Amino acid sequence: MATSPLSPDRQTWRQAVSDIAAKAHEKLPESSGRIDSAVKLVLAGDVELLPDGGAKVASRTDATVTYHTVNGHCDCRDYTRAPGHLCSHRLAYGIARRATEMLPPPPEPLMLPPAPTVPLPEAPAPVNCHLTIAGRQVQLTLRDTDESRLLARLEAVLQRFPLPQTQPLEQSEGWCSRQNVHMQQNNKQGRVWWSHRTEQGQWCKGK
Repeated sequence: MATSPLSPDRQTWRQAVSDIAAKAHEKLPESSGRIDSAVKLVLAGDVELLPDGGAKVASRTDATVTYHTVNGHCDCRDYTRAPGHLCSHRLAYGIARRATEMLPPPPEPLMLPPAPTVPLPEAPAPVNCHLTIAGRQVQLTLRDTDESRLLARLEAVLQRFPLPQTQPLEQSEGWCSRQNVHMQQNNKQGRVWWSHRTEQGQWCKGK
């Protein structure tokens, strides 16, 4: 159990405990042995001061037992036979409490003002382009502070991802490549040809 205050000067804490113990020896000579045991408990960090004014003090003989000291009472067996019911646990509680009162209060934590948030500036030269990568349509945004450098970067990207080549329509006999329409087959006096009428009313043979 953490008991002694978190003082940056441990020597100050130990000196306060020693001074209080010396006064206790003068006033309670019949409890000299118990006072020495109490000092060992305090310096070992086995006294926990509670917010309600009591304390939890560990046993020096049984590491699995913790005695509760509340309102001047202790659960240990020595409480009933100790002079003035001042067992080592009650003495440890009193020494720890008075030593804590003698220490200066801890310094106030230094609160730094929050750092101001500065929005990121918008890039003066942005450009968006749509690409096909791994069969997926994606939008790529490039930003730069120099327009010429941005265009060079864009050109490099477009060269890396060229437009997919469109396959030409399969052309068969009877197809007019000029108008991209089907023609009709004509037969006359053993001659066979393909032609179609244009919007202007003229006949076109696809040539």
